[in-house]
Amino acid sequence: MHVLSTIKQEKMIAIIRGSEPSEALAIAKSLYKGGVRAIEITLNSPGALSSIEKVRSELEDDLVVGAGTVLDPESARSALLAGAQFILSPSLNRDTIKMTKRYGAVSIPGAFTPTEILEAYESGGDIIKVFPASSLGPGFVKDIHGPLPQIPLLPTGGIDLTNIAEYIEKGAAGVGLGSSLVNSREAVTDENLQKLTEKARRFKDKVASVQ
Repeated sequence: MHVLSTIKQEKMIAIIRGSEPSEALAIAKSLYKGGVRAIEITLNSPGALSSIEKVRSELEDDLVVGAGTVLDPESARSALLAGAQFILSPSLNRDTIKMTKRYGAVSIPGAFTPTEILEAYESGGDIIKVFPASSLGPGFVKDIHGPLPQIPLLPTGGIDLTNIAEYIEKGAAGVGLGSSLVNSREAVTDENLQKLTEKARRFKDKVASVQ
């Protein structure tokens, strides 16, 4: 499975934050059943590296798995050695990008302003995470693509079923979906996992409606 093309084709990265390894695996399987093909496990989750290893081991041919909230190159390296296929950050750290590319993985650094977005891309970012997108809105993607049409953008933060289609329509390469899809405060029960699968299908349908 080609990581970059999968992310751009599927246009959704589901974010798993705060879950234990056994829970993360169950959540990942439920997301897969709902049509999700790319997930991010944040490094500020308990046992995050173990979660990455577990999901990669069990769903290696089905899901693209990345590490999120990666703040430095040392953390990026640990995540890559655990099996992460892409590295996602909330901010721009050139050494983190360099480390990610050294291991042949996809780099998704975070940026907010046009200057940061361009710097992140010129530093080797494959897709640039626009965060927090909720402060900017879908129109920001179109505005940035006026002078910088070559830069793939991944808005993240505040994206839900009511606005995901507009972000895609405005030209986003994809979106990061946090608590609007995976609510870490909910107990990981069979009932909630089924609801998660159904919710994932609704998000996928929304994206499909504008492709």
